[in-house]
Formats: sequence, structure tokens, C-alpha cells
Amino acid sequence: MNKFANKSGKLVFKNAHGQCGNGIEVIKTDGLSQQKIIAQLKKGGNDLVEEFVVQHPDLMRLSPSGLNTVRIITQVNNLGKVDIIGARLRITINSSVDNLAAGNIAAPINVKTGKLEGPGVYSDITREEEYLHPVTKTEIVGFKIPFWNEAIDMVIAAALNNKNNRSVGWDVAISESGPELIEGNHNWCKLLWQLPVKMGLKPLLEGYLIK
Repeated sequence: MNKFANKSGKLVFKNAHGQCGNGIEVIKTDGLSQQKIIAQLKKGGNDLVEEFVVQHPDLMRLSPSGLNTVRIITQVNNLGKVDIIGARLRITINSSVDNLAAGNIAAPINVKTGKLEGPGVYSDITREEEYLHPVTKTEIVGFKIPFWNEAIDMVIAAALNNKNNRSVGWDVAISESGPELIEGNHNWCKLLWQLPVKMGLKPLLEGYLIK
């Protein structure tokens, strides 16, 4: 029996210091051995292996081309508690990665309801906003993120686990059984934070400066 087999039948190879989805490989587990994994990691310049996440059917309906992750930004306040200062859904458009840099869109999430409260926007501000997914034609505004409360609880617990970095952008995948934490980013992208809500948010961060 293949010890690397899993429900998805795939593994994801990535670099711990990678940016914007560059260099990520999706490998089928059939015939994989430890030696083959090590060789492929070295060949691709990667150093992390993750199980491929099968996303929730609702997110598959929205966009099946890639994993659509939620970026939730936490900020440890001056009382040692965690505030959620932003949440965005990164939506793939004929892409295996969901980063804005790859030509995808991002939409703002209402932190209280878990619903998308605005259209999807591109990093290229000359392009029109997307109220319907350009491929699946699924409505973006009003789309509800499954397991939203559980996702919020998870990132708050993660932020409290180590407060050395007071501000983290967590990438969260949503599977059929609940949220899964993909990674935490110290450089969580000011464009992804501000473009979907069409406003500058620097004053919000300045409020957390330790006097």
C-alpha cells in the first residue's frame, strides 16, 4: 500500500519562502516513494509537502480550476487580544493558483456574516469588476463562505499561539469537513487588503502602533 495515498490522490510541493504561488507543483501519489519525493523537491527547488486539499462543493461551484482560499488578517491588539482587520476570498479564473498576481480576482468578505459583500477585483485597476465569475457565471456578491465561524475561531487560536508576529495573513482552505489552515504570511499583501474595498487602510494599522 502506498503510504502517501490520500483522499485527493495528490500532494502539493512548495517552497517555505515562496511568493505568489510561484514554483508550486501538484503531484499524483500513484507510484510515489520517499526517494522520488526527495528527488522531485530538489528538482523543483521546493522544501515542503502538503496533502492536496479538496475544496468544499460550494467553492467548486464558484470556481473549480484551483483552490480558492480565504485570506484572513489577524492583528494582536495592545490588550493581547486578536482583532480581525480584514478578510478576502481569492477566486481563481482558469488558474491552478489563486493569487492576484496570476491574473485572478479577490472579493471582500463581511467578517460578521462570512458573505462576499463586493465584486471581485483584479490587481490591474483598469479592468472591470466581476459581479459574476467570468467562467462559471456564479454570483460573487452574496456568496457565503462555508464554515465561516469555524475558520475565524481557527485563525484566532493560531494568532494567539505565538504573538511574536502581531499581524498575520492566514490562508485558509475550506473543505467539505471544515476549514484547513494552509499557511500564515507575515507579508500579507497590502493590495489584497485594500483593493477589494476600494480604500486605503493604513490608518487602521497605525492605531495598533505601540506608543
